[in-house]
Formats: sequence, C-alpha cells, structure tokens
Amino acid sequence: MRENKRGLSPVVATMLLIVIVIVIALIIFLWLRGLNEEAITKFDGTNVKLVCEDVFFDASFLQTGNNIYIQNIGNVPIYQIKAQVYSAGSHETITFETDWPSNGLNPGSSYAGVLNQASGADRILLLPVLRGHSKSGEKTYTCDERHGYEIIV
Repeated sequence: MRENKRGLSPVVATMLLIVIVIVIALIIFLWLRGLNEEAITKFDGTNVKLVCEDVFFDASFLQTGNNIYIQNIGNVPIYQIKAQVYSAGSHETITFETDWPSNGLNPGSSYAGVLNQASGADRILLLPVLRGHSKSGEKTYTCDERHGYEIIV
C-alpha cells in the first residue's frame, strides 16, 4: 500500500531553512540600522532637536513685490530657512539661497529678500534650518513644523 512519493531530501530542506534564517536576520538588521540615526549636536553636545525649541524669529511678507523680511530674535543662529508655500491645495518647499548670509542669520540679524514663488499663495510656513556637528562632519537639520513661523497671506 505504500506509494512511491518523493519528498525533499534532508540536505535541501536544511539549506532552505538556513537561507530563510539568513534573509530574516538581514531584514531585521537593516530595519534596526535605519532606526539608529546619527545624532547632530550643537552647543556643547546638546542634540539639535532640542535646540530647535530655543529658535525664535519674526517674519513678515508683503504681497506687493513678494518681499519677505526675517529677523532672528533668539539666541540661536539660523543657518537657513525653508519656506513651504501653500496655494490651492498644494505646496512647494523653497530654500533661500540667493542673498542669504553664508554663515547664517546670527542672533539680532535680519534678512530681506524676494519670494517670487509666493504669488497666489494662501499661507507660508517658514522652517528654521540649523547646522550642527556629527561624527561624519557638519550636517544640517530642519526643525519640525511646530517650530516654524506661519504667515497668512
């Protein structure tokens, strides 16, 4: 009553199990490596994410000429500003590169520039970008939206 059924040989089954375990271990390793991001520090080792809470700046926008004015009223230098321009259900992110001070906007300094992409915008959200130190050199960090400055146009 015994039929001639063929099954996997023990060697092939063992190899399949080893390959499956290696693939699962590799997936877990890559996932955990992505969770551990390199820390960017500023001011004697303080994490740059915490320094974002100490950034204070004021801004105004004049629709005639699309002029924007930014003043650093805090104690933290702002390396750059990213502007998220919202209009008609979409948004565009712009980094101020022309006329922006090369060393950033130091405390007490101000910036005046033109934001041509803001014509027809509903609102503008300005996000500070800070520069800090990491093991691989200097890096920039864009603060969260809760640390930004919103301008209703």
